[in-house]
Amino acid sequence: MLDGLLLGLSTAFSLKNLLMVIAGCLVGTFIGMLPGLGPMSIIAIMIPVAISLGDPSTALILLAGVYYGAIFGGSTSSILINAPGVAGTVATSFDGYPLAQKGQAGKALAIAAVCSFCGGTIGALLLVGFAPALASVALLFHSAEYFALMMVGLSAIAAFAGKGKVAKALLMTILGLMLSTIGESALFNAPRFTMGVQDLQSGVSFITLAMAMFALPEVFHMVLDPSRGLQGESNKQIKNLSVTKNEVKKIAPVVARQSLQGFFIGVMPGAGATIASFLGYAVERNIARPEEQKEFGKGSIKGLAAPETANNAACTGSFVPLLTLGIPGSGTTAILLGALIALNVSPGPRLMIDSPEVFWSVIVSMYIGNLVLLLLNLPLIPYIAKVLSVPRNYLVPFILFFTLMGAYIGQNNATELLLLVGLGICATVLRFADYPLAPLLIGFILGGMMEDNFARAMNITDGVSFMWERPGTLVLLIIGMALIAIPAYRNRGR
Repeated sequence: MLDGLLLGLSTAFSLKNLLMVIAGCLVGTFIGMLPGLGPMSIIAIMIPVAISLGDPSTALILLAGVYYGAIFGGSTSSILINAPGVAGTVATSFDGYPLAQKGQAGKALAIAAVCSFCGGTIGALLLVGFAPALASVALLFHSAEYFALMMVGLSAIAAFAGKGKVAKALLMTILGLMLSTIGESALFNAPRFTMGVQDLQSGVSFITLAMAMFALPEVFHMVLDPSRGLQGESNKQIKNLSVTKNEVKKIAPVVARQSLQGFFIGVMPGAGATIASFLGYAVERNIARPEEQKEFGKGSIKGLAAPETANNAACTGSFVPLLTLGIPGSGTTAILLGALIALNVSPGPRLMIDSPEVFWSVIVSMYIGNLVLLLLNLPLIPYIAKVLSVPRNYLVPFILFFTLMGAYIGQNNATELLLLVGLGICATVLRFADYPLAPLLIGFILGGMMEDNFARAMNITDGVSFMWERPGTLVLLIIGMALIAIPAYRNRGR
């Protein structure tokens, strides 16, 4: 392993590859800030550029830099304008945006940057030491275990069900599950619940739904409530990036826990940064002290640190099945797999033997990339945060433009714009009625994957006996029930 690591260091630290890391991080960060584009789109566009470089190590270093750069940068729009740049940063907006509204945008962006760096760095170290062993663990996961993992994810509704809101959170989760059934499923080619609209055969776009649930209601609120706005922060507030010792003590255990949890979730093919961020937020909220739980959703630094750490650690973890098994762990890594094949590199168990420079240089470049992202973003935070000083009459059209553009680019049809407006109006009404919107999004994200894995598991075992016959499935289901039962027990009588 030491020889491979030294080979990776010499490859990654060549001038050409260092420039590729910096270029990938810059492009990824910028794209991540724009709602609706995301890493999948830009990586697909950049594949011809990467292939033209010729060297597989250089090409993959560039594309990997774009990948975790986009996740890193996606937190910016989530924190500043409540419009998540990528799916993996939706949970960041739950507490990042309230912090920005309190005049602590600089601090929120600084915490997000540092936590992202820590999650990515710890993930890279784990990748170096445990990649082959974790690959064998990932092979133990089948449809039954993935179904149970989705159930654990659904248990995250407990994190958004405040006092007296359990029924509302459950109702919103069911609504999200219903929305996930629109269109064709992976197992059945027949369209479902499309009402004859051909554009709905591919289902509702996640970006459209995310924009409708968070960004568009914020625009409506800013228009309807003149006292609500994001402008007015002083330069002193914007430049305040300092984090107190007490705050560091609070988020340090969160960073440690979510780096490990996020990485291991990323290792599982099909899980990815989005699920890692939601689970990270839910776990930290559920294990927090009662007085800290009340702060979640209102500007908790723990609620910001958890998803930011988890999603970056998961990005690193997703390279384990890609490089060691040749199995894409997410849609983005599926595109990276296609790029590797186009470069005549066959990812799998023999990659470390046949092309060790590719395997180890990518791992080393991940740490370099996270360091580059931190050094690039921290000095720019005071200037990025100045978007909060933009007058309302300019800021509202700005948010609205990127919201509409993100929804349209996702599916490239006008139906998405109609869906965006319709769902946005519904979301605004639900917010006025004090319904939590996050459970709806969780139900939508996990619904399709849960349905597909449940159907496959049933076909294999000819029934639901897999729930108790497979130890891994049973353990995950028990964990899911515990995540629901423990908060309910702690909140009894209050």
